[in-house]
Amino acid sequence: MKQEQLLSVGIDIGTTTTQLVFSRLTVENAASDFTVPDFSITEKEILFRSAIHFTPLLSDTVIDTEGVRQIVEEEYAASGFAREDIQTGAVIITGETARKENASHVLSALSGFAGDFVVATAGPALESILAGKGSGAQRHSLRRQCSVLNLDMGGGTTNLALFHKGKLIDTGCLNIGGRLLKLDETGTLTYLSPVLRPYFDLELGSKPRLSQLEEVADFLVGILEDALSGEPVPEGFITDKLPKLESAPLLSFSGGVADLIRDDSSDPLKYGDLGVLLGRAVFRSSLCAGSFLRARETIRATVIGAGSHTTELSGSTIFYEGVDFPLKNLPVAPMEASDEDLPEEALARKIRQRLSLFSPDGAPVVLGLKGKKNPKFLELCKLADALALGLQPAGQKGQPLVISVESDMGKSLGQALHMLLPEQPLLCLDGVHLQEGSYLDIGKPIAGGQVLPVVVKTLAIG
Repeated sequence: MKQEQLLSVGIDIGTTTTQLVFSRLTVENAASDFTVPDFSITEKEILFRSAIHFTPLLSDTVIDTEGVRQIVEEEYAASGFAREDIQTGAVIITGETARKENASHVLSALSGFAGDFVVATAGPALESILAGKGSGAQRHSLRRQCSVLNLDMGGGTTNLALFHKGKLIDTGCLNIGGRLLKLDETGTLTYLSPVLRPYFDLELGSKPRLSQLEEVADFLVGILEDALSGEPVPEGFITDKLPKLESAPLLSFSGGVADLIRDDSSDPLKYGDLGVLLGRAVFRSSLCAGSFLRARETIRATVIGAGSHTTELSGSTIFYEGVDFPLKNLPVAPMEASDEDLPEEALARKIRQRLSLFSPDGAPVVLGLKGKKNPKFLELCKLADALALGLQPAGQKGQPLVISVESDMGKSLGQALHMLLPEQPLLCLDGVHLQEGSYLDIGKPIAGGQVLPVVVKTLAIG
């Protein structure tokens, strides 16, 4: 078996903490010399874990960009890795930090630290998935062939990811976290999240009693219990949506609050927030009444997910000509499977409509197709003709046309299309599942040019 290794970094700028993890991903071709290559990421080894830093802020609404950059540079130096060593990975801004005014500027300042990839502000679904994978919940679900719901409880949000036999089923997100309320060293209230203000009469500058803070923690855990049992949730606490639970899955806890479940610290306010009290309230609640898991990775779950679980591989039957890699932040314009059976002119019109919707200025877009497993030659030619007709007016001079086909037919389709548009930079990849609302990063070819590392993501900047 032929192997190749990629060095990956995950950088997570969260509500409470900023962390880095460096990993080595092993890419392996499991096919024999006489069959189509079959590449997959077979091993993920963590090489370096940074210290856990409090995310520096200039105010409640502004991230300290220079402070974050300094943390990243110091941890790179501590790791022994240089920026040019990194081949893949992700920089993500998560939780309440993603809502700060200058989130996009921070990502821009850090873009060179993640090799070919930047996963900018992580939407709730992506953050849930990364935490669920990085925590080990997905792996436990696969190994035990069971359903696991991972609750990644951080400073600003609780991200939920449901897995069944290792497969992602659904995600959700709630405005529940340890830093929805902040206190200074004297116990004075310095911040109260807008979602809590309608429910608690706590004034900034006051010194809440411990019993009042315990009431807030119990209130938040009660909402979490209601959300998982199907009861109504107060307005403002559902960030994205809730996962659909048809049975009672095994609960897994990750995130900073997971480290505080069963916490017997003598100082319930040692972090200047609700973290310890929230962890204790979770442990007292029905959520921990039966069997539950404290995840293998807790506070580092999301950053490990970012560094080790964002990168996928395309299929090995790909075609590219005249493309300058890497390609970043390409919006995905998926076609309906039924569209692909339309007559040539009708399909070309549909393609032009989709492209104009996702890229009115002609910038590169990924046209997503389903394709067919074993297309006949005439079917392939018909699809290529329609694509050429629909794609020809698209794009600006020198910009590549990018097509992604789920079925294993990228190379043959790309070759047929290249014959019709010989001067056009062209990329046709396969083996990647794409949905509307996604964006795609595509790295430089590896394994002798046979396969492409890709990151499928959702951006929510601004």
